[in-house]
Amino acid sequence: MKSFFLAFILLFGACLATTAQDPSMFRGDMQHSGVYNATGVPKFERVRWKFQTQGRVISSPAIANGTIYIGSTDQNLYAVEVETGNQKWKFATEGPVVSSPAVSDGTVYFGSYDGNFYAVVAASGQLKWKFQTGGERRYSGKHLHDLQPAGETMPDPWDFYLSSPAVWESTVYFGSGDGNVYAVETDSGKLKWKFQTNDVVHSSPAIAEGVLYIGSWDSYLYALDAATGGEKWHFKTGEDPAIHNHVGIQSSPVVADGTVYFGCRDSNLYAVDAKTGKQKWFFSTKGSWVNNSPVVYGGKVYFGQSLPGFFHAVDAKTGALSFSLDTKVPVFSSAAIANGVLYFGTFDGKLTALDLNSQKPLWVFQTDASKQNFPAISNRDGTINFGSIMSQGFYDDMVIGVRKLLSAGAILSSPVVAGSVIYIGGADGSLYALE
Repeated sequence: MKSFFLAFILLFGACLATTAQDPSMFRGDMQHSGVYNATGVPKFERVRWKFQTQGRVISSPAIANGTIYIGSTDQNLYAVEVETGNQKWKFATEGPVVSSPAVSDGTVYFGSYDGNFYAVVAASGQLKWKFQTGGERRYSGKHLHDLQPAGETMPDPWDFYLSSPAVWESTVYFGSGDGNVYAVETDSGKLKWKFQTNDVVHSSPAIAEGVLYIGSWDSYLYALDAATGGEKWHFKTGEDPAIHNHVGIQSSPVVADGTVYFGCRDSNLYAVDAKTGKQKWFFSTKGSWVNNSPVVYGGKVYFGQSLPGFFHAVDAKTGALSFSLDTKVPVFSSAAIANGVLYFGTFDGKLTALDLNSQKPLWVFQTDASKQNFPAISNRDGTINFGSIMSQGFYDDMVIGVRKLLSAGAILSSPVVAGSVIYIGGADGSLYALE
């Protein structure tokens, strides 16, 4: 009888460990589901704590063993105590850290704009190894977004993210601005394989059943054998050779029920067969980018678009529209779902909790910088007054305008739900814990 109870306790404990696993990589797991087995925050009470960096927090948090890991454009990766928000350590790189970290077996993996991919000891922040890529860069094109001077190659100021790693079978996978998808041994940092695309890879890899799925700015979604790097198939999206506006996969794919879902700057959300790469359906936003990563839950796919700002729910099997929510501003942050509530961030510095049953907002949180700065750049209806921040059709004006938007506390980071707390970064440099 004692052995029976001991076996039961061990089994029960194993189940708890499985169901309450820490969200230790981008979107919570290798499939990028964005669905968290957590209570969440159906009713917002307060900011539990706020941790301030010296840059913008575009990176999304990862949590493991009581510690939350987050990058900042101040060139540091931070380790922060989950309970208190106190800093445990920080690791300095030589470039902005806008890759979301992954934590596995006591090691934190992440990339930096300095062109290196890092592995550091999770407990101490000591360097384990670093891997040098061919160098980071943003997506670039001539006459970008129809801006002047037309003959100049311009880096895209809306290319905010770096590829975030996924860890599987003693290998860490990530994309790079040099156009490669890399597979590197977790223990040694040695190259296992690399796959060359034809442009920047800032999409993040999703892995399911031994296959890696990732998008490139070259307009293709790729399916690769995760063990060898061999190409299984590729899927072509739209192009925009004149002004390079509606082209490129900035979104990261999610894999669910044999289907790969991903957004594209060609103004579509796609659903393709995971085995064959054949298109199942697409949903058109009629001219608006889909930069965030979708979340699949309860037979629906949830995602946001840029301009005009909307958040959509479509049928996962057909792509038919279920409902839309007018956000008024762009949605770059990828949504999270926990306990029937969906959470997503927007460019006006707000995090919205949406009840999926009623399809109505439960509450809205606003970053400190948004409260202070967003009214100065917005219209009365809550939309962005682009005329006040981008006065001319010159490239430099757009760069300045994007900086003004970020200074208003925009949320580009994706929320993570653990227990009854939500963790989210803001362009005001803060990491917020909300309960």
